[in-house]
Amino acid sequence: MQVHTLDLNWLRDFECLARTLNFTRASDERNITQSAFSRRIKALESWVGLPLVNRATYPVQLTEAGQQFLPVALAAISQLSESRQSLRDADRGDSRFIRFSVLHTIAVNFLASRIEELQMQIPDLRTRVLSDSLSTCCDLLVEGAVDILLCYNHHSVSPMIDETAFERKDLLKDRLVPVATANSARAMGWSLAEQDGPPIPYLAYDRSSFLGMVVENTIDRKPLNAETIYVDSLVETIKRRLITGSGFAWMPETAISPELDAGLLVPIGDDAWCATLTISAFANPATFDQTAQQLWDQL
Repeated sequence: MQVHTLDLNWLRDFECLARTLNFTRASDERNITQSAFSRRIKALESWVGLPLVNRATYPVQLTEAGQQFLPVALAAISQLSESRQSLRDADRGDSRFIRFSVLHTIAVNFLASRIEELQMQIPDLRTRVLSDSLSTCCDLLVEGAVDILLCYNHHSVSPMIDETAFERKDLLKDRLVPVATANSARAMGWSLAEQDGPPIPYLAYDRSSFLGMVVENTIDRKPLNAETIYVDSLVETIKRRLITGSGFAWMPETAISPELDAGLLVPIGDDAWCATLTISAFANPATFDQTAQQLWDQL
């Protein structure tokens, strides 16, 4: 089937594959499943009309067409990013907006309140927050489209940011905790320590999401008497299902602290079933003006 529309993500995928020469590493770095990554590379090849990657070699190699197309792809990514940045700069007017790219759950459960506190200390602070997937948030920082990236860090998931090019600041420890509504846990006797009885309905993260990879690489490797009934990438969407008593889920404590304090949600596993996360900020302070530097120092 002829592909008529070019997706910018395909160019970013191709750049990543050309750099790593490994589909597994490239898909991990792009934070999507390997099958989805392969489909996007094939879609790009369909758009170009020629194979760009020789899959018969190990490591994979670019074809002659791929070698010719790579600088075109890099130039297109750069020019589009620069154009977007110029438009955003022009839209700022007299006020200098400090731009964040941030995972949605961190924006909702951490950054919004933190910015409110900081604006009381820095009266002329103006911020713009872009919430998206981890790969897009990282791309925005690398391309210079945002000033600061906020994301989760965990030892089991490979970092997507070159820490030699950006300064990292760890802001907060968070935990992934297996929880269910108190009523459901009590009525059904849900406990991850129990391996007998009916499986517990499980509200899971998509495996291509950051939290999905953390769960899969650590907690989920233990024997688990559970049956997946729902999969999503967004914490807030899973939380809505969780609150109805549909099943259990691993949730960041920052996302459910009011419900834990009120006793609406309760853990159904001990510390062995939890994972510690770090909310980290990445930036290049060398590009900051005085206000941005003040925010970074106090963040």
